[in-house]
Amino acid sequence: MERFFSSYLCVICFFFLSQSEKLLLYDTVQSELEEKIRRLEEDRHSIDITSELWNDELQSRKKRKDPFSPDKKKPVVVSDILFQIFFYMLQDLDILEDWTTIRKAMATLGPHRVKTEPPVKLEKHLHSARSEEGRLYYDGEWYIRGQTICIDKKDECPTSAVITTINHDEVWFKRPDGSKSKLYISQLQKGKYSIKHS
Repeated sequence: MERFFSSYLCVICFFFLSQSEKLLLYDTVQSELEEKIRRLEEDRHSIDITSELWNDELQSRKKRKDPFSPDKKKPVVVSDILFQIFFYMLQDLDILEDWTTIRKAMATLGPHRVKTEPPVKLEKHLHSARSEEGRLYYDGEWYIRGQTICIDKKDECPTSAVITTINHDEVWFKRPDGSKSKLYISQLQKGKYSIKHS
């Protein structure tokens, strides 16, 4: 490196010196380069290729792996601390893909995997309401299609209506103005609406 630097300085100085000095400097640089080339050629011819040392060195070079080659890198062993760093380096999309893969794998495990679910908050039903065979049972009374009822909602005035349809989870009724509406049986159970015979 030092020789290269000195050669480079010589070339720079070459432009600033007089003509005779330029020629002298040029000859010096040229002779140094020729000497280096000659030495390299001598070294190349003097090496005994059949020597065991040379063969061992060649074999060891073949066995060495390039540490910067991406396809030859060793897998990274992640400790707890490195896992946290590695986790933050992941993209959101990668995390979601991994999560869906894990979920699919867990689903294929089948019923032998015990699932613990949080306790379900049971809502208290204030009123008993259910539908059976096209009839509605509400607070000890039965209601059928075509019957006139009074619907009472909290904070509103009671309205009159005629039951048109009773399904397993809803009751359809028609108001005096001709509009149709529905009440869910769960709304009756929770007390959001109440009905009675008119």
